[in-house]
Amino acid sequence: MRTQPVIAVVGPTAAGKSDFAVDLALRLGGECINADSMQLYRGMDIGTAKLDLAERRGVPHHLLDVWDVTVTASVAEYQKLVRPLIESIDVPILVGGSGLYVRAALDDLRFPGTDPAVRAKLEAELAERGPQAMHERLRGLDPKAAEAILPGNGRRIVRALEVIELSGRPFSATMPSYRAVYPSVQLGLEVPRPELDERIELRVARMWEAGLVEEVRRLLDQGLAQGLTASRALGYAQVIRYLEGEWTEEQAFAETVRATRRFARRQESWFRRDPRVVWLPYDSPDLLGLAHEVLEGARH
Repeated sequence: MRTQPVIAVVGPTAAGKSDFAVDLALRLGGECINADSMQLYRGMDIGTAKLDLAERRGVPHHLLDVWDVTVTASVAEYQKLVRPLIESIDVPILVGGSGLYVRAALDDLRFPGTDPAVRAKLEAELAERGPQAMHERLRGLDPKAAEAILPGNGRRIVRALEVIELSGRPFSATMPSYRAVYPSVQLGLEVPRPELDERIELRVARMWEAGLVEEVRRLLDQGLAQGLTASRALGYAQVIRYLEGEWTEEQAFAETVRATRRFARRQESWFRRDPRVVWLPYDSPDLLGLAHEVLEGARH
């Protein structure tokens, strides 16, 4: 078991987590471990704001470019990959905004099995009846799970109903708790909302300039449209609709900005619910000093 805490850098997209994690790693002799579900995909570089080799500044980065774009993301698979890394690195620094992935790394989060026949039956029902009706059914069986899952999120609704059917227990019993497996210090980067909205628009503009449309076109040749998870990623889903002639490029850009802002709000509310996250102002002139104080406090 670890005695030194795992450090996690969390918060909404465009808050500056990746660069800050590198600064921390250089200060502490640490190594970065990706906790962004979309940065696990090979070739999804521009649209996920993946640091290039120069931007990593010599700091080892783990769990980038693991999956092909046709693979469906699996937080259970991520947990299997991340735990041995955490145990083998002296100063592991988790970095990313995928809240469930951070929790899968740090907390006592278990993943019930799956049954292809039950899953297929529920997916057929979803296709026939739609997510709203399935969500109502989930509410009747497990109100707590229904509260936590958005009514439009058909994939998670199906998973919850599958677990209930297979285990005979509420899906909410398997949902993340705050029971930690490792000691950890979670540092959240806090950005005032108007500034975050501006930063998101600027980031999307830079992605477009860097060649996001060409990146998506290239990935479509590698099967991106068949990837259940990757094809729905922010920016990628919108550019696909432009390339398929459904939207203009201007619409795809505007929708990417809008969807990313909405996503950032969801990320923030997820991390705000976790009482263990210590929030630091992203633009503090002594951000590293503040982080150092928090880490020192955690050690005593």
